[in-house]
Amino acid sequence: MTPPLLRLEGVQKHFGDHAVLRGIDLDIEEHEVTCLIGASGSGKSTLLRCLNLLETVDDGMIWFDGRDITDPRVAADAVRRDIGLVFQAYNLFPHRSVLDNVTLGPIRSRGIKSAVATVRARDLLARFGLAEKASSYPDSLSGGQQQRVAVVRAIAMAPRALLLDEITSALDPLLVGEVLEVIAELKTEGMTIVMATHEMDFARDVADKVVFLDGGVVTEEGPATQVLDDPRDDRTAAFLARHLKR
Repeated sequence: MTPPLLRLEGVQKHFGDHAVLRGIDLDIEEHEVTCLIGASGSGKSTLLRCLNLLETVDDGMIWFDGRDITDPRVAADAVRRDIGLVFQAYNLFPHRSVLDNVTLGPIRSRGIKSAVATVRARDLLARFGLAEKASSYPDSLSGGQQQRVAVVRAIAMAPRALLLDEITSALDPLLVGEVLEVIAELKTEGMTIVMATHEMDFARDVADKVVFLDGGVVTEEGPATQVLDDPRDDRTAAFLARHLKR
């Protein structure tokens, strides 16, 4: 069997006396979409930040493509070039145009020539319905447009894996669909995606695996239809009863 692209073994993370992750074991397969679900505070965002090395784990190991990236000798910036993270708050540079936001990373971090990065960025913006916004600045865009730019900026780096942290939670419901369409298209292209989300219907349609977190532990994981339609853990069932549209 092909080893997973990402593997977490006994990952723990504390903030002071508060244990946020309490021994996470999880495999993320390449070219699959894994959706993390669970109540606010269950550890989803912290798990993603640990995968991207924005947070240092207190115990356990994270393996990426067979390499222990929790080793303190690992260059975190090099890992982040291959594991992109998109936040719910967009985090675009307000003083830079959309085009500049997208090209900055490839030019500075990947060493790609400006002309090449610009062509690639314009192609990506066009694919996701943003071609006419290349010269615009973030504050002139809708929330949905800003979030799509944030996703385009991440994939312009050509990451091996893309982490998405509740990227639709701050959006007006009318704008959620346009962002989710981008994610669905990335799935068809084989992008490895780990996505924390409250969009249960989307998870059922797109996810290869759904992982339910509760109190910093994985209480259930499996194929989307199994976890969402026939949960085996009472905590999963109770959560879904409150959040799943049927």
